[in-house]
Amino acid sequence: QVQLVESGGGLVQAGGSLRLSCAASGRTFSLYHMGWFRQAPGKEREFVALETWNSGSTYYADSVKGRFTISRDSAENTVSLQMNSLKPEDTAVYYCAASARNLSLPTCYSTSGYDYWGQGTQVTVSS
Repeated sequence: QVQLVESGGGLVQAGGSLRLSCAASGRTFSLYHMGWFRQAPGKEREFVALETWNSGSTYYADSVKGRFTISRDSAENTVSLQMNSLKPEDTAVYYCAASARNLSLPTCYSTSGYDYWGQGTQVTVSS
């Protein structure tokens, strides 16, 4: 089993920045991917960003590309999401996710590819 604990959400004005962190514990050696999803009220949970642990490859949703950066601290088993130039449409609950499967590219953009989830952290961007 793997446990994920997020931190770093909050309220920020449009154009501002926030940094989310996710600490993984347990059988972290079994993980292939870690990433972030978000869910706005009344909407489905959507992919934001991910990092593949063995290659360090990173992938982003088009809506956040150039503004968000995912990074990993291998020693601490944490993954962070630096969010810059935030927009009101970025408002959502952000979830850290981890997969113990070596996912193909389309699958790694889907919630169904992930085995472990954090509790979520609220990000609110005011206009």
